[in-house]
Amino acid sequence: MERLLSSKKYIPFTYKMMIPYLILVLLTDLLIGYIAYTMLIDSRTEMAETNVRTSLKQTRNNLEYQTDEIVRMASSLYNSTTFQNALQFRGEPLENMLEMRDNIVPYMKAPLQLYGNKLRLVLYTVNETMLEIDGDDMSTPIGRSDYYVLSHHAIENTDWFKSIVTNNQDSVWLQVDTDSQLGNISYFRKLVSSNAATAVIGYIRVTARIDELFGDFSSFPIEQGMDLRLIESSTGLAIYEQGVMNEKAKQGSYLNISEDISLTGYVIKARVPNSYLNKDASRMQQVIGTVCMISFLVMAFIGFLVARISGKKIKRIISLVRSFQEGNFYKRIGFAGNDEFVYIANAFNQMAASLQELIRNVYEQGIQKKQAELDVLQAQINPHFLYNTLSTIGSLANLGEVEKVTNMVQGLSKFYRLTLNQGNVYISLENELEQVKQYLEIQRVKYADAFKVYIDVDPEILHIPIIKLILQPFVENIFKHAWFGSTIAIRITGKRLGDRIELKVIDNGIGMRADTLRNMRSSSLHSDSYGLKNVEERIKLRYGNDFGIHIGSHFGAGTTVQIILPVDNAEIREDNET
Repeated sequence: MERLLSSKKYIPFTYKMMIPYLILVLLTDLLIGYIAYTMLIDSRTEMAETNVRTSLKQTRNNLEYQTDEIVRMASSLYNSTTFQNALQFRGEPLENMLEMRDNIVPYMKAPLQLYGNKLRLVLYTVNETMLEIDGDDMSTPIGRSDYYVLSHHAIENTDWFKSIVTNNQDSVWLQVDTDSQLGNISYFRKLVSSNAATAVIGYIRVTARIDELFGDFSSFPIEQGMDLRLIESSTGLAIYEQGVMNEKAKQGSYLNISEDISLTGYVIKARVPNSYLNKDASRMQQVIGTVCMISFLVMAFIGFLVARISGKKIKRIISLVRSFQEGNFYKRIGFAGNDEFVYIANAFNQMAASLQELIRNVYEQGIQKKQAELDVLQAQINPHFLYNTLSTIGSLANLGEVEKVTNMVQGLSKFYRLTLNQGNVYISLENELEQVKQYLEIQRVKYADAFKVYIDVDPEILHIPIIKLILQPFVENIFKHAWFGSTIAIRITGKRLGDRIELKVIDNGIGMRADTLRNMRSSSLHSDSYGLKNVEERIKLRYGNDFGIHIGSHFGAGTTVQIILPVDNAEIREDNET
């Protein structure tokens, strides 16, 4: 046999374990590499996104600063009483010219000189006597700061002015005339007289180049393939765009970032391609892949060394296991040597023998113990009830109550006929209820009509078998412990809850205090409150610890006993088959 085993080639178990070991190492490296790659990419993406958002906020701040200056410029003209009076002055042409020279032109030129960028400041006056001042052609790009004084008739028939008047708008930013073609945007505001708040004396229009409002874009990386747009919120159209997003990025995915600005009706949006956010992904992937590959090779080499060393020690016991496989359960392993593998072989032989004996003993003794416990528990119920009933019959006989004695004896006979149940442990719920009814009839002889009974059990569960004598002990306890006053009511209910049955015994008796209920639960089988403990242990022996009894009681308000049983179990099926 030894020559046969030595001549057969086999793969040591330690080498076989190399396959899952290498797979585990590979998966671990891949997982670690993936997590590291994902974390680095997320960190890089988050950093890039933060930089873009910071740059976008700087661009927004610059735009808002420029536009706020324009608004302040218009507000200075709006709030100037001298400027308002000059606009409303009506005199001779020479007087009008002098008034314009002294009180209108200086107020318009001064803010233009203070503002850093190039602007066009236009004053549309409703005063027909006011002289007009023309500046550069408005259809040409803004080359320098310039001012204009024009009659409001120049704009009163334009669509944009009619829309402003119709919607009663004021202090608005919009593109009018050639602003869209030239990349400009205008701030438009009414001028009203301080003497009459509703009297319009003119209009101010400040036109600026949008690119100058945004600044030089030094803080915003538009050269990285992203774009920045000024969007009109109502239409969603871009009135200005800086930077060009390539078509490949447009077709793919990109990050869309927006910033609200103080210009009512407008928002700044930036589109950032994922290629910018993940521009270092390829290099990171190569580095992490290289590190994971080196780690895998090192771990594989270490695993091979460990398998080779361990394989030499385990190879000897493999032949012993093979010889054991050729026999049956009674075959033992013989192993020669003086190391730890000898103890393994001896322990295996002892384990096999002990296992055979243990299976036989535990199984047989377990069945005998269970049956003995059931017999003892069952024996505790029947004598107790019989003793109480016979004691009552004896008392009635001493009193000469022959008819009552007869009725109780007949009821007791029927009760025990149902209890015996031809030696079966299980009884249908219908017969269990009939048994309780017979018990109540026996008690009715003693108590007459001093108690009322209500039985409400679903008909669909009446055929289900249960262990016998689980309701009667609780009904008996009602007469023994719960009764106070002249009458008492007892209610028995039953219904199905999925794969379980719920039975309840309810009374309106005196109830129990919390300490009394605790003592009842902890009492021994031979105490006065044996009923609860007895029935509960019988249920757990037959059905398991998932089933049993729950009691709710309030002193002075009654007691409810809930019994939970299974609809079916293996023991019931075996009894039915036999």
